[in-house]
Amino acid sequence: MTIVILYACSKGNGELIGVQGREEWYQPDPFGMLFIPMGSYNMGPSDQDVPYALTAQTRTVSVQAFYIDQTEISNNEYRQFVYHVRDSIFRKILADDNEELLITTNEFEEEYDEPILDWYAKVRWNEPEVREALEPMYYNPAERYMNRREVDTRKLNYTYYWIDFRSAAKRSSRDALNGPEGARHAFSLDRSKFIMRDVINVYPDTLAWIHDFTYSFNEPMTQNYFWHPAYDDYPVVGVSWKQATAFSIWRTRLLHAFLSELGSPPVNDFRLPTESEWEYAARGGLDLSPYPWGGPYIRNARGCFLGNFKPMRGNYIDDGGFHTVKINSYNPNDFGLYCMAGNVAEWTSNAFDESAYNFAHDLNPDYLYDAKDEEPEVLKRKVIRGGSWKDIGYYLQTGTRTYEYQDTAKSYIGFRCVMTYLGRAKDDNL
Repeated sequence: MTIVILYACSKGNGELIGVQGREEWYQPDPFGMLFIPMGSYNMGPSDQDVPYALTAQTRTVSVQAFYIDQTEISNNEYRQFVYHVRDSIFRKILADDNEELLITTNEFEEEYDEPILDWYAKVRWNEPEVREALEPMYYNPAERYMNRREVDTRKLNYTYYWIDFRSAAKRSSRDALNGPEGARHAFSLDRSKFIMRDVINVYPDTLAWIHDFTYSFNEPMTQNYFWHPAYDDYPVVGVSWKQATAFSIWRTRLLHAFLSELGSPPVNDFRLPTESEWEYAARGGLDLSPYPWGGPYIRNARGCFLGNFKPMRGNYIDDGGFHTVKINSYNPNDFGLYCMAGNVAEWTSNAFDESAYNFAHDLNPDYLYDAKDEEPEVLKRKVIRGGSWKDIGYYLQTGTRTYEYQDTAKSYIGFRCVMTYLGRAKDDNL
């Protein structure tokens, strides 16, 4: 009998040469995103601001290279997320009676505990059997307006997962301090304890246009803003911080699934920007300038306003807007980003604390609440940046920070995503 020994890699003549045969890889630019190089800047107010000195001090911070959406997420882009969730639920219902809608190959069954949906399988949506099976997903007759058969948006729930790396790191560090036994335990942590799960309804709160204002006629915006084609290129609003986070995770899964089909390695996750990343991008490389276009004025040389906000004492149309405007309105900043001031304020990933600048790190600052005994309402405060169509000019400044509660949805808050660049800088790949 002959014994054949297979080597996983070359011997390399006894030298350390690394794993051979690995293909060169270059970071693909995500569609709709712009590259922001790493840099340091003075985060906070660009001029003396005594009344707000306790919430936005000035300090020097550094951020690594990342990508950021050139525009705010539009209604049509967010609608892709809503439709994906809707179609997933539809197909899961139909798959209970039709296994052709599932991927059930032997190779698949070895990797996963249960079959997944086959998105390439065709569904005849107008067949009576299909319509009958999906009827529970529509409003019941008593709730239908003008007898319209519409999807019950309350049932558009998305289940998403993420890994709580910070909790895992804290647990590992704590165990490692308990001597050799603790160190061994730290390296054998049960990973399942740190895989987090949540379920969120993905449909925007269209009633935000009404409950955000008193004695103001905004019913047409509630009825049409999210779904009508006229508003496809306007920023999505009525989205809570948790919904924006879920969108980022879904967007990551969408891209990673495509890269997997191509045999390409995955890239970093989409996510909400940290407060420091958002401000760095908004400044466009113009340090110490109060606005994304420079400063210190909010009009150009011809007297035209440079963003969509609330000019003067309520003359909303003086800047060319009214409510929101299209996501590519006005001139971009020097990084090429649109509406980093005005239009809609934007969610960031960070929790809000008045003194966060005093204790957050100066390397990729990223303050998140971790205290379990604080007031629940305090824990829900998330930083929003950029000001909106209903805010006065002060909130358009790059250094101004304020907050909103993470489980609320407003008609003046939207978001955009970022992705950390894989590597130090693009020059490294040349």
